[in-house]
Amino acid sequence: MSEPEPSVPSIPNARDAVRALRPSQIREVANAGFGVADVLPFWFGESDRVTPAFIRDAASAALQAGETFYTHNLGIAPLRSALADYVSELHGATSPDHIAVTSAGVNALMLAAQLVVGAGDRVVAVTPLWPNLVEIPKILGAHVETVSLDYGEHGWQLDVGRLLSALTPDTKMLLVNSPNNPTGWVMTREQQRAVLAHCRRHGIWIVADEVYERLYYPDLDPDPAAEADGAAPGRTAPSFLDLAARDERVICVNSFSKAWLMTGWRLGWIVAPQRLMDDLGKLVEYNTSCAPAFVQHAGIAAVREGERFTLELVRDLKASRDHLVQALSTVPGVDVKAPKGAMYLFFTMEGASRSLELCKAMVREVGLGIAPGSAFGPEGEGFLRWCYACDLARLDAGVERLKRFLAQHGRA
Repeated sequence: MSEPEPSVPSIPNARDAVRALRPSQIREVANAGFGVADVLPFWFGESDRVTPAFIRDAASAALQAGETFYTHNLGIAPLRSALADYVSELHGATSPDHIAVTSAGVNALMLAAQLVVGAGDRVVAVTPLWPNLVEIPKILGAHVETVSLDYGEHGWQLDVGRLLSALTPDTKMLLVNSPNNPTGWVMTREQQRAVLAHCRRHGIWIVADEVYERLYYPDLDPDPAAEADGAAPGRTAPSFLDLAARDERVICVNSFSKAWLMTGWRLGWIVAPQRLMDDLGKLVEYNTSCAPAFVQHAGIAAVREGERFTLELVRDLKASRDHLVQALSTVPGVDVKAPKGAMYLFFTMEGASRSLELCKAMVREVGLGIAPGSAFGPEGEGFLRWCYACDLARLDAGVERLKRFLAQHGRA
């Protein structure tokens, strides 16, 4: 009697939706820099400065006090109260009952999507855009359509009529990141008002990624309508929180990473309708359970004591922005416009039509690390993203390397 044929095991793959996610091209360029001596990295969205001492000291004190245990899913009460005060000062009355603390801004974005989006739902995103926002709904089985900003003489601009046309009644969620990564575009108050009215009419959720709201430079085309609606003049970009009631279909996501230089701490928050909070608590439980207690105490120090630091940071970033715009404007073939917000220049130059290959070549040949525009979707192809959150000498060194690369390739 013959032995039965052994069964062939199936190939152990992740599910199709996960396998279809696009990998990070920013990481691909950074990986190309490993082993290359003296690389100047401008590819990631973070400052080259460490977190301020008063925040680090608060975390150390919390650790010394034994703050190493689980906390409430939605965050410790003192941090939720501090955040409510902070949001209220910038955007109008907000209760701790509308605040949830998360383990990073990107975790907040995932939680927000999990709250309102499921398989087969239609999502619209304004692009170019940090890839995490576009890919997160796809993990949940949603279908994502994009509406691209336009690039022209005045930089990146939104055709709000085209966006409203895309927001059909079958749309479940709109994703907006303003100030925008990578372009630095800032949505105006009038655009927010039009979009909010349209989404109210059709029952569409707005998820607003506002992690760069404090990195805002109102010297460029200030928005008087924002001040008229109660926004803190000069201190924050226009926010949907300035217009929307706290219990309607608006979820605003924020992070400690940018305004207080806490990228590695992984701490963020959500402002959302109170009726979502019980369900949001369940999602936090099944994702991370809670943010670390001692990190939350660092967050309290940031929002309670960090306003002077943030204002100084924004002044420094504006100076860096202006310096780099001026320097790049002298490079032949470069087209760059000063953005109104965030911490990046998203510019085009000769040879950038294949931006990933170009960025990897610049890393290998001259040790210059900037992010390819294609990392932010097909709408970003032909552009490059340069994070200017560093000292001026480092920016100057980077520009010199760019010039050297162009000269080596006969483009200077």
